[in-house]
Amino acid sequence: MESVYLVVALGAIVAGFVQGLSGFAFGMVAMSFWAWALDPRLAATLAVFGALVGQLLAVFTVRRGFNLRLLLPFVLGGLVGIPLGVAVLPHLDMAWFKALLGGFLALWCPVMLMARSLPPVTVGGRLGDTVAGMAGGVLSGIGGFAGPVPTLWATLRGFGKDEQRAVIQNFNLSMLLVTMGVYLGSGVVTRQMLPYFAIVAPAMLVPTLLGARLYIGISEARFRQIVLGLLTASGVALLASALPTLLARHAGT
Repeated sequence: MESVYLVVALGAIVAGFVQGLSGFAFGMVAMSFWAWALDPRLAATLAVFGALVGQLLAVFTVRRGFNLRLLLPFVLGGLVGIPLGVAVLPHLDMAWFKALLGGFLALWCPVMLMARSLPPVTVGGRLGDTVAGMAGGVLSGIGGFAGPVPTLWATLRGFGKDEQRAVIQNFNLSMLLVTMGVYLGSGVVTRQMLPYFAIVAPAMLVPTLLGARLYIGISEARFRQIVLGLLTASGVALLASALPTLLARHAGT
């Protein structure tokens, strides 16, 4: 049991730093540690809780704007998506989910990272923002992965560093608050999970604050590289945690 607690703490430390720096990705980074040792439902609940704690810390540590007109389509789409994700969670094949999401991120993000001169996407507009928000809501309901799809879409749209941070952080905070409320109301959160919550919150506190401080000093270009690099690394980690399970199933058939 002590080794499980250590894995939970280590995942929270690394994911907290990444979230403080980028404004998202707690769930994906933490899952790269927790998927090896925790029950999928416990890992998903801890990912939502940790990401929510990180976003609440960011409210007080990172300056961000608030553009309701830009944010609203993302949030409206996300509110539609959350119940879908929560409904899917008990029936989801987590290995295939991680493999598909991880494969997409691991392939697409390096392409965007290398194609620095790609013009921003000008089609889709607010409808595209709503669809990206809905995808983020579904992924938030599944396990606190609210940020990757909206972040990728915001990068494609050519949002600036502070503009993207403002949209993604406000979106993530609203999605995670609603998701945690739905988890509590539907019985996903159990009494047995409380000791793990007590590990995650203090473990991520200082790393999150350090990441937020580092964010303030980086340039637009460096921020884009960090975001896409983190998404790529998260995708590789998800693939690495899913493939052994899928290969073992195939070998057993």
